[in-house]
Amino acid sequence: MNQRSTGNELFPVFLQLNNLQVLLVGGGSVALEKLTALLGNSPHTKITLVAREISAEVRSFAAAYPGIQLDERAFEDTDLNGVDVAVVASNNAPLNNHIREEARRRHILINVADKPELCDFYLGSVVKKGNLKIGISTNGKSPTIAKRIKELLNEALPHEIDETLDYMGRLRDQLKGNFADKVRQLNAHTAMLVDSKERK
Repeated sequence: MNQRSTGNELFPVFLQLNNLQVLLVGGGSVALEKLTALLGNSPHTKITLVAREISAEVRSFAAAYPGIQLDERAFEDTDLNGVDVAVVASNNAPLNNHIREEARRRHILINVADKPELCDFYLGSVVKKGNLKIGISTNGKSPTIAKRIKELLNEALPHEIDETLDYMGRLRDQLKGNFADKVRQLNAHTAMLVDSKERK
């Protein structure tokens, strides 16, 4: 049965970036923003940053992360060799388009800053509470709204949520029975959490 898709058609995924090789092209303030987002979520990510000029702020930030390699030079097509994910933070439109074409040819996922039409994925707002991580997307329509929703969720989620996740993880490991039985038991435990919140 065919259903016409409407609205946001992005498929949310969580990448294990610490197991992937990332290329970041650009060395200015936008590159710093991308670095902060990538390493704030996955601090052990291996990143090669290539740019004709690398700012002092980027160098200072990168110094705290041994997985970052800085190459102050022009981008070369061979920089995409062995890369799993590419992020472009350059204000050079012809270069952006060229890297996009090369990445597509090599089947490499790419994000080009402020150019949704050139992106395979977006770096959305992320809510983090210990092991809990929630990604927020407005389909590129309004990063400001995404930021506000992030603030709301940060305030609404209790700090104790991580303790609850640890407990549920231990409980799941101890449960007996087949998959359906385990799901029923876990649902019963989480239903109590929802009920207690609704009574407040």
